[in-house]
Amino acid sequence: MNEIHLLKVSGELNLRPPQVKATALLLAEGATVPFIARYRKEATGTLDEVAITSIRDRLTQLADLDARREAIVKSLTERLLLNDRLMASIEAAQTLAALEDIYLPYRPKRRTRATIAKEKGLEPLADILFHKQNTAVPEIEAQAFVNTEKGVESIEAALAGARDIIAEWVNDDALARARMRELYARKAIVRSKVMTGKETEGAKFKDYFNWNEPISAIPSHRLLAIRRGEDEGFLMVRMTPPEEEALAILEPLFVTGNGAAAEQIRLAVQDGFKRLLGTAMEVELRLESKKKADEEAIRVFAENLRELLLSPPLGSKHVLAIDPGFRTGCKVVCLDRQGKLLHHDVVYPSQSESRLSEAGTKIKGFCQKFQIEAIAIGNGTAGRETETFIRKLGLPAAISIVMVNESGASIYSASEVAREEFPDHDLTVRGAVSIGRRLMDPLAELVKLDPKSIGVGQYQHDVDQLALKRSLDDVVMSCVNGVGVELNTASRQLLTYVSGLGPQIAANIVTYRNEHGPFRSRAALRKVPRLGPKAFEQAAGFLRLRDSIHPLDASAVHPESYSIVDDMARDLSCSVEDLTRDAGLRKRINLQKYVTEHAGLPTLNDIVGELSKPGRDPREQFEMFQFKEGVEKIDDLQPGMKLPGIVTNVTAFGAFVDIGVHQDGLVHVSQLADRFVKNPAEVVRVHQKVNVTVTEVDLPRKRIALSMKSNPEMGETKASAPALRSQNQRPSSAQPPANDWFSQALQKAKK
Repeated sequence: MNEIHLLKVSGELNLRPPQVKATALLLAEGATVPFIARYRKEATGTLDEVAITSIRDRLTQLADLDARREAIVKSLTERLLLNDRLMASIEAAQTLAALEDIYLPYRPKRRTRATIAKEKGLEPLADILFHKQNTAVPEIEAQAFVNTEKGVESIEAALAGARDIIAEWVNDDALARARMRELYARKAIVRSKVMTGKETEGAKFKDYFNWNEPISAIPSHRLLAIRRGEDEGFLMVRMTPPEEEALAILEPLFVTGNGAAAEQIRLAVQDGFKRLLGTAMEVELRLESKKKADEEAIRVFAENLRELLLSPPLGSKHVLAIDPGFRTGCKVVCLDRQGKLLHHDVVYPSQSESRLSEAGTKIKGFCQKFQIEAIAIGNGTAGRETETFIRKLGLPAAISIVMVNESGASIYSASEVAREEFPDHDLTVRGAVSIGRRLMDPLAELVKLDPKSIGVGQYQHDVDQLALKRSLDDVVMSCVNGVGVELNTASRQLLTYVSGLGPQIAANIVTYRNEHGPFRSRAALRKVPRLGPKAFEQAAGFLRLRDSIHPLDASAVHPESYSIVDDMARDLSCSVEDLTRDAGLRKRINLQKYVTEHAGLPTLNDIVGELSKPGRDPREQFEMFQFKEGVEKIDDLQPGMKLPGIVTNVTAFGAFVDIGVHQDGLVHVSQLADRFVKNPAEVVRVHQKVNVTVTEVDLPRKRIALSMKSNPEMGETKASAPALRSQNQRPSSAQPPANDWFSQALQKAKK
């Protein structure tokens, strides 16, 4: 373990070195982030998942830096270029960029203008001009290098070749690159222009046809939008600082005299910047700014995904789920309290009076036969119409009627997971089942989907896909383990995200469960093939068994701590069950008595807290929600209407809200509150219930502008607004607008 790395991470994250070292050791031993955060608090000093993840990621970055350092040293050694001074510089490099700058002059190069000039024997001339800037006369010095056999036909050709060599020196100079890198980060301007002849075809990027904005100030969503316009061939984009400022920094580094030779150096510096260094810095800036924009977009996506996965579950109920449709009818499925498919059918409530009556009779019959306690209706096409139909049936008041966000249900229905679960049923049945199960337990159902298909991201298809996957996997694992998983009913997909398991062991658990029946205890997990002691240690505390032979198997108390609880019960002359039922008994526990080397007060407090509510679901209580009656489609909307809604996506520029009309409306960040809001996540979160006011309706483009201000201003949508498909049009591809149309429309309306 690299002690230098540990100290560096400790300083960067403002953590005590023992905390970082203990965390690094646990990670190296194969412990997961949720396990360390929940069951190794004494070792880490009660670090949370965020801190542990930061340690993990930073140590990985430093390890990658060391790996690159070793590769460079090996390359230089093999080519006999390494010396003590160079080795010291390499060892002192703290970033990958600094390391690459040091290596650049020694990197094997393709054939450049400078290498061609060196082949012609002009490097000594470049040395003379560079080191004798006050005294050398360029024409006289160059005369000695004119050689037609080597291709140097004239004095000017010799000087041009020497300048090419010096220009490459400028490009390879580590100090020059460091200063240029700082200038580009601080002063570069993002400039975009429309490609000639692409004005009509690229109209969705109209806002960026002539755009200028400092790279230091541009928000992530706008940079990603501009880059998308460039990738699609509609925009030409540059990221450069003022040239005069760049040359003002570079020239003093290389131009050290006042003679004619110094002027040759000045020309070489200008050429080196325009042809080599400026281009290299722009490429670096593009990569770095893209990385930062990706990080912000991924952060937003991760926050939204966490809120969605932790949406309140309805719980174990008999559910009738409906996947609405007009022409093809509504697919209806009936599920038991564990989500098992009991029955499926199709009803046609919108095609004729006779079919409407028949559909009503069927639904009432299903509710009675299967003792339905809740009805889940997908919020896609015909969703609100189906909801109205159901509410008019006069069903018992005890039956809850809930609109369910069906984003991703169609993707699930065509997936290998769905085919594995329902090999004998078609896509429509699978989709309806997913809608019903999503109401019962959003987390258990959504883990079956690729998070990118759920519809809560921001430019997720444009960002680094590996970084996105790592972040989203972390979120899913955190949520799954934070809630806990019922061992005897969990799907293979859900078990996969349990700490220490993974796809193969999860599959083995399901196979063992199918062959041997339900697990009777956590200890029985040890019989599952390939589930060894380490996997058991990591997973056991996150798995729940409601009907286990051991009372703590339904709780988050880890089996390694069962003996502690047994000691507590014995000292109080009661049973473990008594401790879970009697608060008075728990108050009598003297925690100091049970402190050991491995179980300190943090763990003991967790144990007692768990005894008070063993296996309690940490998610919020499910609350009923209903859209406004009579408002079912965008044509029903009028500016000034006040409506209830549910937040479906939070982005850097605002929040999308489902108000029950098939197109989500946008509450721009400027309309989220009466006060200034910098980050929308400060005010709203995914699945939050909000009240909004309609401020604008664009029927041709099916766009809705909303406000959460107490006294919003009304306005009219401008006809010139770019017609870019966005998040507020279902089925959603989770792509926010590539412009700030809503904010501009609002500003125009105010004028």
